[in-house]
Amino acid sequence: MTTRARTHAATGEHTTRHAASRSSLLRPALAGAVLLALSASAAVAQAPSAAPSCSLVQAGRLLDRPGHAPRGASTLLVCGGRVEAVRDGFVDASAFPNAGNALVIDLRSRFVLPGLIDSHVHLTSDKAGVEGQLEGISKGVADHAYEAAVNARKTLAAGFTTVRNLGDEDGVTLALRDAVAAGKLPGPRIVDAGNAISTTSGHMDPTLGFRDDLHAALDVHGNTCDGADDCRKAVRRQVARGVDVIKIATTGGVNSRIGAGLGQQMFDDEARAIVETAHLYKKKVAVHAHGADGIALALRAGADSIEHGTLMDDADLKLLRQTGAYYVPTLSTVNGYRERLAKNPDAYTGEVREKIEWRIGITGKALERAVPAGVKIAFGTDAGVSLHGRNADEFELMVAHGMTPATAIAAATVNAADLLGLADQVGSLDVGKRADLIAVNGDPLSDVTVLKQVQFVMKDGRVEKDVRGAAVVSR
Repeated sequence: MTTRARTHAATGEHTTRHAASRSSLLRPALAGAVLLALSASAAVAQAPSAAPSCSLVQAGRLLDRPGHAPRGASTLLVCGGRVEAVRDGFVDASAFPNAGNALVIDLRSRFVLPGLIDSHVHLTSDKAGVEGQLEGISKGVADHAYEAAVNARKTLAAGFTTVRNLGDEDGVTLALRDAVAAGKLPGPRIVDAGNAISTTSGHMDPTLGFRDDLHAALDVHGNTCDGADDCRKAVRRQVARGVDVIKIATTGGVNSRIGAGLGQQMFDDEARAIVETAHLYKKKVAVHAHGADGIALALRAGADSIEHGTLMDDADLKLLRQTGAYYVPTLSTVNGYRERLAKNPDAYTGEVREKIEWRIGITGKALERAVPAGVKIAFGTDAGVSLHGRNADEFELMVAHGMTPATAIAAATVNAADLLGLADQVGSLDVGKRADLIAVNGDPLSDVTVLKQVQFVMKDGRVEKDVRGAAVVSR
């Protein structure tokens, strides 16, 4: 298929697919295509204007520190893209020595909380199954760059100001990460994993499901490894590309086009070599894992998070507590599966369809066990399997499977910030942190579904979304 990371319609996993157009006769200058696509995207989606030097955000209620009780009427002073002060009540600029002629943002009828964080997305994809595979063959890197830019805008508009992108090829989302950071186009802050790593015939092997004579054209990114030394080299390839985090698979995947099950598919020395090498370079490791044996393998090796964790058992729960690793449930995948199947009953075929039916039935059971076990949980959707811009659907599923609205919100703010290594920057509205905040109608601590309708988004002190009537901005 194409060079982009293909998300799987069954686990929220992604698998790398490369197109037959990868042949030397058809292969374009990929870097140039990505830059062209991003530049054009920036022209279509106008880059946000510079933030005012200071703003006063007046909130009807304020959850400045998720996990603690919300405040009542409050005012935040935002200067230089960061929170400079928080005061009780609605106050004007005269209460702040450094406010000057601050812009006043009136959210007095709204509930304000920190910008949300999705720890598991795939921005280059919004399709999966047969449809995604066919698109992978017919579209190239420039198409994927445009799609990633559009999906980034949808995600930001949904109130998610930071994401961790767990699977990319050809540098599409690495380039998008840098373009967003430079203010060239709108999008969430991106923590990117580059190419996800697996063993040969493992979940991220790009040759799965293709005939033998296409394998050489497909397997061009060096993201598969066999043996400890080879796996160390695979990590170093990603580090050299400038990734922020390493993504690996220790088990099979629901959408993997191979009848090898969902159990362990990596040896202990391989997993250990990957994690040790990543940590040597100060990179955290996110692990796609379904089977209990593959989860335990990853945790023994020192993984920082388990993605999906569908079949975790008591031993896995104990290891999660002992190691302090995070569990990222990715429950929203079931929405993606159901919606695609409702639209097209043949969206998934063969053994993949069987695994998807199983995944739909079992999703949420692991979270129901993890919550009372005291496991640390971070919010992640696997958007790309589910739809981008619908990330907040995950909250309702988390609450349905054992969390409270308060703990689900904490998972998408302070917990996710800690997992991503950004706790000193985002996740709460403490003084000195980035001014990432959203506003909603209603109380999300009583009804978490109000987070599906975000009225106002600010990122780094800049207003990115303001639904008419949600905020009256004045001097």
